[in-house]
Amino acid sequence: MPKAGIHPTNNEIRVVCACGESFATRSTHKGDIHVEICSACHPFFTGKQKLVDTAGRIERFRRKYAKPETAAK
Repeated sequence: MPKAGIHPTNNEIRVVCACGESFATRSTHKGDIHVEICSACHPFFTGKQKLVDTAGRIERFRRKYAKPETAAK
């Protein structure tokens, strides 16, 4: 039997995303929770991932940290 008076209250709240999607859940938090990204708009879940120019980043890294070439003897 759980002890009375030691557990926080469990409230029904709304989670609202910046894209406009919202859903109901339960939490000890009071009031709505606002998030910037959710499963309805995240690229992993939507399958619309943006390609990043990694080749340019790698070349820039290599140029920055390349050892200086020694002068010909």
